[in-house]
Amino acid sequence: MNHLKTLPLYAALVLTAACSQSGVKAAQPEEREIQPQPAVMAGEPVAAPVSEADARAQAILPKQPLTPEILFKFLIAEVAGQRGAIGLANTTYLDLARRTQDPRIAHRASEIAMFARDQDGALEAVRLWAAGDPASERARQTLIPLLLNDGRLDEAEPLLRAMLKQNSSDGFMHLSAMMGKLRDSQSAQALVERLADDYPDLPEARYAVAQAAFGAKRYDASIAALQQADKQRPGWEAAALLRVQVLGMNSPAEALAFMRDFLAAHPGAREVRMTYARTLVNASQFAEARNEFTRLSSEFPGNAEVSFAAGLLSLQMGEVEAARDWLTRTLEYNPRDLDPVYYYLGQVAEQMNQPDAAAAHYVEVKAGNYLVSARARQAALLARAGKPDEARALLAATRGENEAQNVRLIQAQAELARESRNHAAVFGVLSEGLKRYPDAPDLLYDRAMAAEKLGKIDVLESDLRRVIVLRPDEAQAYNALGYTLADRTDRLAEAMVLLDKALALAPDDPFILDSVGWAQYRLGNLARAHEFLERAYKARPDPEIAAHLGEVLWARGQRDEAGKLWQTSLQTHPQNEVLLETLGRLKP
Repeated sequence: MNHLKTLPLYAALVLTAACSQSGVKAAQPEEREIQPQPAVMAGEPVAAPVSEADARAQAILPKQPLTPEILFKFLIAEVAGQRGAIGLANTTYLDLARRTQDPRIAHRASEIAMFARDQDGALEAVRLWAAGDPASERARQTLIPLLLNDGRLDEAEPLLRAMLKQNSSDGFMHLSAMMGKLRDSQSAQALVERLADDYPDLPEARYAVAQAAFGAKRYDASIAALQQADKQRPGWEAAALLRVQVLGMNSPAEALAFMRDFLAAHPGAREVRMTYARTLVNASQFAEARNEFTRLSSEFPGNAEVSFAAGLLSLQMGEVEAARDWLTRTLEYNPRDLDPVYYYLGQVAEQMNQPDAAAAHYVEVKAGNYLVSARARQAALLARAGKPDEARALLAATRGENEAQNVRLIQAQAELARESRNHAAVFGVLSEGLKRYPDAPDLLYDRAMAAEKLGKIDVLESDLRRVIVLRPDEAQAYNALGYTLADRTDRLAEAMVLLDKALALAPDDPFILDSVGWAQYRLGNLARAHEFLERAYKARPDPEIAAHLGEVLWARGQRDEAGKLWQTSLQTHPQNEVLLETLGRLKP
């Protein structure tokens, strides 16, 4: 492999050009000097015009004797690089740069050292390059980040001052990128503040100070600098967006309030409005977010990102016709990725009870993250249409692009069997899948649930304990195992340990509250059971929670309340197995 194919054979070509244009035979290299000539490539003119600026720059370069040793090292370094021996190429070029002090050789040495990830060698080579060619702006621009990365702020400071003197606005805007990798963020902030002191009226200087203070986690100082920048350049979006980021570290609500005020004063600030809309989504303020995306759509028509976001928000809010219109419009705007648009159009069509249209949309999903989900939905539609064989064949023919997608495919195949209440088939599909992916937590969890339906409590326990090892913060694994032990065994103390862990991880989860309440009931603590189950039911009026709460009420003598609760739940969930079993066991 040509490991250095992106780096030209710079030095060898300069040597060739120097020899060929001088008329001196290559057999007499000791009589030659390396002259600063342009590199010659095959098919290009031998002599290229040299500008006056280039001529002045070349005039200061050293006249380097081309000795046999130098020529030999040149060839060694270049051939080594071309053959993938980057280490040899690097050390040889660095040695040449030290010996010759030639900036052209040092430049090439720096390129190879950086390619070899030799930070010390790159810094040494660039220093030689800059010293040998002090007029080279490129050498200085290369040297500054190397010095900063090495923590040599004192040495970098005068170079930064020279850079800022040439172009202060752009220089300060690029300063944060240079400082971003510094380990000592406090020193970086102090350096930026010293540099910015020379430009008190420049908003970019205040922006750079704010960036450095933010990196040092001095949020108040960052906000103060950004307030100054806003006074110097009102409505500057870059400064406003950085302020949003800083405010959001402590108070997302304060960040939202700032954006709201900023947009009232500067309604045409597109990037701030986009950020505001996205932040509203993250805050679950869907209606207001949809309003912002709608406004963006009218102000910036034809933007696929905006219309897609509005479509997803409409779908989230249950406004399926509006979602269909937005997503259809997105297709007309030629989005970069069609797959998610077709996938969510399929979701919309399903909610509108249009299975054929939904299937047609899912077929259009060709690859990527939505492929397996789309095929799983297609299979579910086929199964509901009475075509289970076609559904299974579709999933069997689908190939995921990675392990996660293949695991999702296995889950989809198990879901088909679950829809037909064939728990043995579900268990079999998941067991086969675990032969391929033995440590896939999702498959282990799903098989544990299938094992519970078959009474295979030993398998359930084994699988869930493995999930806990693989995902120690997975609250539902602790919950499922704890509930099963409380419901199916007399290992109640062990069950409570597991459920206490689940509750610590997810204290407001209604299903975990239900499990804790049921375990307390099995322990005979009716008052505690009632407390937990009532909290669970208020958070989520699920039929299984209703069954448990009703049973505790029944045990406490509150049978009328229990009956009313069960009847209410039956009206919306007439086929729930747990609810029907409870009623059959307790009510004659």
